Amino acid sequence: MDSALKAFLDDQGWSQARALAAICACWDEVVGVDVAAHVQPLALRGEVLVLAVDHATWSAQLTFLAPELLDRLGDRLGAECPRRVETTVRRP
Repeated sequence: MDSALKAFLDDQGWSQARALAAICACWDEVVGVDVAAHVQPLALRGEVLVLAVDHATWSAQLTFLAPELLDRLGDRLGAECPRRVETTVRRP
């Protein structure tokens, strides 16, 4: 991406929205449908991907899954990949 365009998007706050949309678009493929049924991308705050989970056990499970998840997202997104994962429990 052209550096001037990237700077403009960053200034407008659109880069985060675009990156989150890219994560959402590939989410089921990255985590699999079983995990996606319980865990969904909620927000991107800087380098932190906030995930909504439907039960606290999924929050604990993501502690172990996070490195692999971030590697898979990195393969898809490159430099725009988040570096950390946080979770919040949201019941359906």
